[in-house]
Amino acid sequence: MKKKSIGAVSLSALLSLSLLAPSVGATSLYEPNHEEKVKIQVASVNVVSKTELIKRVKVLFPGKFDFLSNNDYHLHSGHRFPEDNEDIIRYSLSFSKEVGGKYIHGNFEFVGEELELNGFYYRPANEADALFPAKVSKDDAQKIADEFLKKLTKSSSNYKLTTNHYHYYRPNQTLTEPIRYDFSYEKFKDGVPISSQNVHITILGNGELIQFNGPYYQTHNFTYEDVKNAKSKETILKQIKDNFTVDLQYFIDFDYRTQEANVQLAYIPLQTVTGVHATSGKWMVHNSFIETLPAKKELKMLVDQPLKSKYTSFSLNDAKALAEKLLNVDDIEGVKLNIDAIDERTNHLGKEVISVNYMYHTGNSGTGTNFEVDKNTGAILQYHDLKEQLLRDLGKSKKPVKELSYDEALKLAVDYAKEYAPSYLHLFAYPTIEASSNQNGFTISFPRIHDGLVVANEGLNVGISHDGALNSFNVNLFEIDKWPSKEKIISEDTALKEYLKHLDIELRYLNNYWDTKSKEYNLVYTTKYHEDYQLIDALTGKWTSNYRNQEEAEKPVVTNHWAAEELNFMINAGIIKVKDVETFNPNASTTKGEALEVIMKSLTRFYDYYYDRGEQSSHTFENIQPDHELYQIVERAVNLGVLDNEKKQFAYDEPLTRQELAVWYVRALGLEEAAKHGNIYKVNFADAGKVSDENKGYVALANALGVLTTSNNRFNPEQEVTLGQLAVSNFRLARLVYNDNRLNRY
Repeated sequence: MKKKSIGAVSLSALLSLSLLAPSVGATSLYEPNHEEKVKIQVASVNVVSKTELIKRVKVLFPGKFDFLSNNDYHLHSGHRFPEDNEDIIRYSLSFSKEVGGKYIHGNFEFVGEELELNGFYYRPANEADALFPAKVSKDDAQKIADEFLKKLTKSSSNYKLTTNHYHYYRPNQTLTEPIRYDFSYEKFKDGVPISSQNVHITILGNGELIQFNGPYYQTHNFTYEDVKNAKSKETILKQIKDNFTVDLQYFIDFDYRTQEANVQLAYIPLQTVTGVHATSGKWMVHNSFIETLPAKKELKMLVDQPLKSKYTSFSLNDAKALAEKLLNVDDIEGVKLNIDAIDERTNHLGKEVISVNYMYHTGNSGTGTNFEVDKNTGAILQYHDLKEQLLRDLGKSKKPVKELSYDEALKLAVDYAKEYAPSYLHLFAYPTIEASSNQNGFTISFPRIHDGLVVANEGLNVGISHDGALNSFNVNLFEIDKWPSKEKIISEDTALKEYLKHLDIELRYLNNYWDTKSKEYNLVYTTKYHEDYQLIDALTGKWTSNYRNQEEAEKPVVTNHWAAEELNFMINAGIIKVKDVETFNPNASTTKGEALEVIMKSLTRFYDYYYDRGEQSSHTFENIQPDHELYQIVERAVNLGVLDNEKKQFAYDEPLTRQELAVWYVRALGLEEAAKHGNIYKVNFADAGKVSDENKGYVALANALGVLTTSNNRFNPEQEVTLGQLAVSNFRLARLVYNDNRLNRY
């Protein structure tokens, strides 16, 4: 049999050799459920034609969409969102088309008589041009965003670029994702920032504008208080300082990634106050302005002793009966309830629960969610009613004859709590702050009490609609074994002085139309303290956060290295993890564990936060148990065929050779079966004899595809791979995966 040599060959051409490759299913990773925003159709308002909207597109994006014909666009009839004013009508124009073998789609949303662009999204065919390295810099991308904003607004000088500090756990960015530059702009009036009027624009790394989210659209009859009538900053700051108080509370610092709960004792400031009305000097409490600050209420427990649970054990059938009672829609014509699944699991707080997944069907559409009950007691832990929203969407919502008062809502909330979670009531007190009503009714918050102190981020929240129905029920409790002692805390006076030392205020325009129906933006002074922290630790006297502030570890900047650009990108993308900046060396050999993590994070996202531990009960290798830091990496690699599962151990701390890396790369491309036929490949490297027989097909393919190259016609199969080499070759791998439409594999 003659051996065939492989030269430059496309990945697509090799796929025919991989017909026997194992199929790869979805990985067991938690993904949030993204539901489309509910739209309310507006009857008989199609006064705007598709042609008119297409003209607007061409004015706003001259030449950008000339490849589309009028028939490629689809007009969606007039609609509004539930929170919109009744005089607001939105029109959507969308398209989807295959261009050059690539599927593209986009959507435009116009609103109001002038058809203002309020939203835009576009996925172009040339996303590959935005892969690393970027064609445009961030500064150039900002200029593109600035110009587009200037075109849309009558006065772009009213908008300023802002840096939003979002505190959430970011996953790694993969190398198969186009580079994106995101810009947020805050709107100002007379030099004062306006809340809820931000603009967001996204530019791809090739300079393509792909997304625009406009400010929340309002009709133009909103008014703004005159900034000239605002009291001086000094006057309001003195007022706040003269009335400033702090409260000693427990705060639970919970890390969703490790499932660890750490309890802090902290002094928390001015819990009831949102700010101070700048023109009148009144206190803003919730959504109302009042003359005098409400007095602090004494804590009163809901019950003195624990109540017995209604159940000694709670079965799946019990959960079904409860669901049928809570979710009943027999009185709503055209709506059908379907209970999709009832199962036992451990929730994100480590609690054993029964979860009920359900859907309300209306014609050809549906909406649904789930609720949770305590597996042992049958107490409802998490529930949100969808029936009222359904009635609104169907145009069948009715205003109650008489809206409830706060006292009436409170009484009902206590009754519901006794009915649905009696075994938990001894942990909670009556509200210390009187809730104000909103368009959905009241949300009554019962604080968790431990050792006579409020636990700031635990509680029982009960939603009561205006007609007295239960519309939400949430028991938020962490599993805490150890609480800090109050014996060695700093004094309240010490904490108060530290707050006053850092206290500052900021003037803003605020409006809460959805709750108050007010069409006036009020000038409000809001408080701010330390730039990075919000609370004072009662044990140390130092500033701390009211969320787990995962400060990013110091990241090295690689200079004077042939792979510096690639290394720095991957470090900042969260692909390369640097444990010690001082000892970081991109020329050092990388271990199999480190290399596998880099490869998998280059191709697929990993979320560090919690997902169902029940799904982690099995493991492929004896030395990689579910609590191992590489567990998710290794199991994902096995599921995707990058690692085989024939061995009992994964030698994660051994160095990785180039021929071993070739095996992983070829498997990552789905070419395992093609590579197994090693005898059909002719390897002409000067050191071909050093390539093991079982790896010849993999090495030949990896080299032919350009993922791993030679130096002086030497492949160096036994050479240990450095981090720099791994970084550069991973970019080649990622581009192959992207260009040959293999992204669905990941």
